[in-house]
Amino acid sequence: MSELVVDDVRIAEDSDCYVIAEVGHNHQGSLEKAKELFRTAKECGADAVKLQKRDNRTLYTRAMYDMPYVHENSFGPTYGAHREALELGREDYAELQRYAKSLGITMFATAFDFASADVLAELGMPAFKIASGDLKNTPLLKYVARLGKPMFVSTGGGEMADVERAHDAILPINPQLCIMQCTASYPSEPEVMNLEVIRTYRERFPESVVGLSDHQNGIAMTVAAYVLGARVVEKHFTLNRSWKGTDHPFSLEPIGLRKMVRDLRRLRGALGDGVKRALPIEAMPLHKMGKKLVAAKALPAGHLLTPADFAIKSPGDGVPPYELERMAGWRLVRALAADENITWELLEPASASSPAAHEPA
Repeated sequence: MSELVVDDVRIAEDSDCYVIAEVGHNHQGSLEKAKELFRTAKECGADAVKLQKRDNRTLYTRAMYDMPYVHENSFGPTYGAHREALELGREDYAELQRYAKSLGITMFATAFDFASADVLAELGMPAFKIASGDLKNTPLLKYVARLGKPMFVSTGGGEMADVERAHDAILPINPQLCIMQCTASYPSEPEVMNLEVIRTYRERFPESVVGLSDHQNGIAMTVAAYVLGARVVEKHFTLNRSWKGTDHPFSLEPIGLRKMVRDLRRLRGALGDGVKRALPIEAMPLHKMGKKLVAAKALPAGHLLTPADFAIKSPGDGVPPYELERMAGWRLVRALAADENITWELLEPASASSPAAHEPA
């Protein structure tokens, strides 16, 4: 059975769904907002909160770093200035680690580059996320794999060959892998999510846990993902969708995250074991709603029963209606009043030569 263990929490086929609240940069560069997001995510029942770590000076070309970036969601006049305004430093991360530990929620981050991976490793992060944009970045995949921590790899924008390449690069180094179906669209409409890929991944990568990185503006798709076999779900999380930033509009607010966690926690029990059986909890409703065989009218002793002699009525505390055809042709050993239960104890064969097929079960 595929299995991951993150901060002593086991993630496997027979476990609850592991819920990651993707804070990303929804903290807007504020340590206090990050703490508030952490605290609220914990209150909503999330297992983990996740940030994004970038070393902006080495990650971007000079042209991209210096390009103008002026619009309603910009935190700076250039893209580099925008990214720097949103970036929390090493000491901020250390403070947030301590805070997450005090709350009892796991914290980790996406490493967008080698330098960021080093910082996160030095801080002792319990897991690493790899974004869809690095699915083809085998040098980074192998580098992070050598750090020896569980890895969550998003596969947005990839072909199966890209996913297989990433899987084959990581697994010989680090077997602690979760492959996450993802559509790299922000937000993602339901019709482009291709959730059936979850089943494809389970078949193709049976030694790895499968998950969903979900950018859809709602919670229903995560429930479907769990049914299909995803045991990790990542959803962007904010305190207010109207806040400045590109991720807030498709992020879950606390009420949405709380409902999603509630539904996912209920789902494991709801799926059951696949064995159809009558349950004790059903007995009372089915007593009221169920049906039995009773006399359609007063019937004398010795009467030879015909289908017209039977009525089907509630409550269901007698012989079930499926026995009607077998009972027809048997003889009453005593008289019955209208609505009285017809039971096998009240019947005898019409003659000694009655076929064995008419004998009660």
